[in-house]
Amino acid sequence: RHPLATFFHLFFRVSAIVTYLFCDWFSNSFVACFVTILLLLSFDFWSVKNVTGRLLVGLRWWNQIDEDGKSHWVFEAKRVPTIAASTEAEARIFWLGLIICPVIWTVFFFSSLFSLKLKWLVTGISLQTANLYGYIHCKLGGQKTIS
Repeated sequence: RHPLATFFHLFFRVSAIVTYLFCDWFSNSFVACFVTILLLLSFDFWSVKNVTGRLLVGLRWWNQIDEDGKSHWVFEAKRVPTIAASTEAEARIFWLGLIICPVIWTVFFFSSLFSLKLKWLVTGISLQTANLYGYIHCKLGGQKTIS
């Protein structure tokens, strides 16, 4: 079991969403709100990509550049025959957090688009969607097995 990893998998994501919703109450500075949200999303991206994806679901991905300078995406999946109930619950939390948060940021995207608050258009979607995209590739067709 990995309760600390599960906590941080959701903590940075939820903190960024809550900060986005309530930042105007505490600060009139767009820059302060934007930097805070961007830092939280960056912490989330790093922790999901490098820690929680590997621990909670046995998946990881990265970009590798060979000697010729060509970029190759590597998607790995750990092949486990049986999964304990606690690990199954953690995996469910991982996937729900990974899918629901980009959906919430997409709703924020359209609400800011229709309200013409264009400065908030790409705040949360890019990093959240990048992790979702990488882990879907790992889950559906991991090219290698994690050693």
